[in-house]
Amino acid sequence: MSKEQSKALFYTQGVEEVLKSLDTSVDGLSTAQAKERLDAYGYNELDEGEKRSLLSKFIDQFKDLMIIILLVAAALSIITEGRHGLTDACIIFAVVVLNGAFGVYQEGQAEAAIEALKNMSSPMARVRRDGNVVEIDSRELVPGDIVLLEAGDVVPADMRLIEAASLKIEEAALTGESVPVEKDITETVEAEAGIGDRVNMCYQNSNVTYGRGTGVVTNTGMYTEVGKIADMLANADESQTPLKQSLEQLSKTLTYLIIAIALVTFLVSVFIRGEQPLEGLMVAVALAVAAIPEGLPAIVTILLSLGTTTLAKRNAIVRKLPAVETLGSTEIIASDKTGTLTMNQMTVEKVYTNGQLQNADTELGADNTTLRIMTFANDTKVDPDGKLIGDPTETALVQFGLDHNFDVREVLKSEPRVAELPFDSDRKLMSTIHKEPDGSYFVAVKGAPDQLIKRVTRIEINGEVRPITDEDKQAILAVNKDLAKQALRVLMMAYKTTSEIPTLESEVVESDLIFSGLVGMIDPERPEAAEAVRVAKEAGIRPIMITGDHQDTAEAIAKRLGIIDPNDTEDRVITGAELNELSDEEFQKVFKQYSVYARVSPEHKVRIVKAWQNEGKVVAMTGDGVNDAPSLKTADIGIGMGITGTEVSKGASDMVLADDNFATIIVAVEEGRKVFSNIQKSIQYLLSANMAEVFIIFFATLFGWDVLQPVHLLWINLVTDTLPAIALGVEPAEPGIMTHKPHGRQSNFFDGGVFGAIMYQGVFQTILVLAVYGWGLVFPEHHTQAEIHADALTMAYATLGLIQLLHAFNVKSVYQSVFKVGLFRNKTFNWAIPVAFILLMATIVVPGFNNLFHVSHLSFTQWLAVIVGSFLIVVLVEIVKATQRALGKDKDAI
Repeated sequence: MSKEQSKALFYTQGVEEVLKSLDTSVDGLSTAQAKERLDAYGYNELDEGEKRSLLSKFIDQFKDLMIIILLVAAALSIITEGRHGLTDACIIFAVVVLNGAFGVYQEGQAEAAIEALKNMSSPMARVRRDGNVVEIDSRELVPGDIVLLEAGDVVPADMRLIEAASLKIEEAALTGESVPVEKDITETVEAEAGIGDRVNMCYQNSNVTYGRGTGVVTNTGMYTEVGKIADMLANADESQTPLKQSLEQLSKTLTYLIIAIALVTFLVSVFIRGEQPLEGLMVAVALAVAAIPEGLPAIVTILLSLGTTTLAKRNAIVRKLPAVETLGSTEIIASDKTGTLTMNQMTVEKVYTNGQLQNADTELGADNTTLRIMTFANDTKVDPDGKLIGDPTETALVQFGLDHNFDVREVLKSEPRVAELPFDSDRKLMSTIHKEPDGSYFVAVKGAPDQLIKRVTRIEINGEVRPITDEDKQAILAVNKDLAKQALRVLMMAYKTTSEIPTLESEVVESDLIFSGLVGMIDPERPEAAEAVRVAKEAGIRPIMITGDHQDTAEAIAKRLGIIDPNDTEDRVITGAELNELSDEEFQKVFKQYSVYARVSPEHKVRIVKAWQNEGKVVAMTGDGVNDAPSLKTADIGIGMGITGTEVSKGASDMVLADDNFATIIVAVEEGRKVFSNIQKSIQYLLSANMAEVFIIFFATLFGWDVLQPVHLLWINLVTDTLPAIALGVEPAEPGIMTHKPHGRQSNFFDGGVFGAIMYQGVFQTILVLAVYGWGLVFPEHHTQAEIHADALTMAYATLGLIQLLHAFNVKSVYQSVFKVGLFRNKTFNWAIPVAFILLMATIVVPGFNNLFHVSHLSFTQWLAVIVGSFLIVVLVEIVKATQRALGKDKDAI
């Protein structure tokens, strides 16, 4: 199919013009024509795209700077340290391989989106071929085919309708609009109309919910609207998450720092201490390897995994680990309306009966005529489980009756339906005729107020029927207008009683009617959504609504939720048609003023997301339909719907809401902020400890001291680094975490005072360890030089390990006192510190470990020096924190 033909605006053309341009007729194609077109256009299916091998995916995982640094460090440690270096290298290599394997797995999960899109296609289609109706595989459909549709069918291709009988098609997967669209073959549509407004078209993967119809295939395969979405999905730019950006920045910072320290150490060793260049190089490389927090990638992965577990318990299923942290960075939440902010269930909200407008919860008697009509003129079915099946508008009316103790199933046993006039899109009315117990017939009519009011001659108020006046009609139309302004879908109810079944013609059945009432319906907002919007705004997050629904409905819901201030006089709503008139440059200048986007297409959603991203904002996008998939993939975090969402939207998402609830997003944001804060704490803890180790080795090299052995550093990094760092990752959220502004894309793990804390805390640890080491040399317990040095080395080793365990308490908050944030409120922390302490002490006090770890048994005085020196880290940090709070530095915290 040519691009020109695929872009033809068939919805702007009449039926004859469409048939002519597609070179077909209402009798369909011949078998020969179909084969010829199939050869020319290809199968009606989506392209799979180029698939990469597992090996290439795995290799791509090693292009991260931190991973490259770790691999180089592993190689150098083997070259310079031999057997000791091999242990370090094995640990580093294991971490790298595990991270790579996980990355490949996540990429495979993301590719499932296109496959899910393919699997949605209708397997079979009924078409006219050679003048006969036959059933064929929908893959074999070609432009020009005539396809027959009826209720329950999945539309197999994009089609221009040529026949329609009360045809309604649910297009929520493409448009996001919850109510099925009434189709009209005679109406031509403006060129700029969105998908939801093209009432003479039907699109692949939409569902026929009512009536029947016939259409001519206009586009197949990748040229359908679904195909365009698949192409956008395959080519969508996946933005880099704030977590990846922060880790890359951290990697670069560490690289420069490690190179600088290693270079200085090499120069000191060679030019000041007079060592051979090779020996100096070995010392520098050993120090550089010690400076790398090789456990950091694994710890970050563990913390993110723990975050996913917590979120899963709260109905947020995370598909990609970085999404946990990205949630905490979120500045914009672009939410779909239907099902996320609303209940996705049409509900009666207002009833105008007996001359009074009342809320839906006001009690109505079972003899109320309006209540009877809305449930009589209704095709809703009830399955054995009591579930209502049918058009959402009609099921809402029956549910309203059930809520008011009016069970239409029971009533129909005594007042059965004997005839009907089905809904028709031309007259916009539906009528049913019921036989009453007294032998008369009750005609129930419901429909559009502007049509039904013309057929009303009388009015009922409190059981009394009288002729209707112009004043009555004006009052009715005024109520109708007021309800419409509130974005309620309004239906009018009317009736009459006859002695016999009237002729089943509209002019007879639907004339000389008695007005009974009006019913206003809407898909109402979720009860908790307004509070969630308020919390989001308080947290510095801007919620915006992007929907395929009508402008008035979207605006009304947005005001009820607080997304738009009801008192705001600015225009905060824009439609897809208006958006089409703006270039990308023009839109970029004005997009911030809009909080609601109505009647939008998939391309519009991607434009909106990119506009915010161009401003440097972190954007979360929700969606449930096929049309949402490209924007879900483009957004920093795509959020799919677990209940109403298509497999396509779920596959393109980073996170799926098990309850389809906007409030769950806010819960997830809070968890994301907590995860970011806890990763900061772990990084602060690890880097301050590593800095202390580097400084200790540097000064020991400078002064020729034997302070720490490689096995000491290895055991301390394995025990006192890992367990406390993981425990810090599950710290409860600090108070007020949802009152801060989002840390956004530009921030990193060193923000909020973390970098300064790493520096001064690393220096404190260095001074205390070297001070205790010096104490051991100045106040010896033995006489031989070897024993004195062994005791001093043991004291330094014990002090460094114990300092790091106690320092973990300091890191619970950058500025707040550890006694305020809570010493023991983290259960994981409460057992991690004692376990790490036991493992550390076992290397000193358990017989047999002395030789392995090159340590000696210490006296009571020496242990006292170790304990005092270690506890001083808490005292010193508390003093610094108190000074910082007094200076107002804590206001910088995120």
